[in-house]
Amino acid sequence: MIHFARLPSPVGELTIGADATGITAIAFPGEMPTAQGAGNPSPLIREAVSQLRAYFAGRLVRFELPLNPAGTAFQKSVWQALLAVPHGATASYGEIAAAVGNPRAARAVGLANGRNPIAIVVPCHRIIGRDGSLTGYGGGLDRKRWLLAHELRQRPPG
Repeated sequence: MIHFARLPSPVGELTIGADATGITAIAFPGEMPTAQGAGNPSPLIREAVSQLRAYFAGRLVRFELPLNPAGTAFQKSVWQALLAVPHGATASYGEIAAAVGNPRAARAVGLANGRNPIAIVVPCHRIIGRDGSLTGYGGGLDRKRWLLAHELRQRPPG
């Protein structure tokens, strides 16, 4: 059974989904079909809401949530590599491809990045073009810009 909750945020209302083992989705408006069960969130959903609120308030730079995204083995390896990109930093698609052991798979990394079901917590917004340009983002480039600027303001020293 999937539990859902909605969270107003500076980047729009987020829909958070979780099953018994972990967070399955954090979606921007229009990215997820109508969620059932939003009135009675599970303890895991309540923890995700708490951590996301702390993130948006600038008090959290690392999420500590169990994750359970649905995807292929390759997609999951990319999403795991995204988790290693530090708060306030960026990486290129090529760097992520190298991190998953396939340096020529930058395009496939881009496709996996675009299918990330757990926005913000799995930080696909931190992935940029090789030349440093902002590239596509499922939540829109305005949200990507906002999230990157927010993290730069909150980046830990050193």
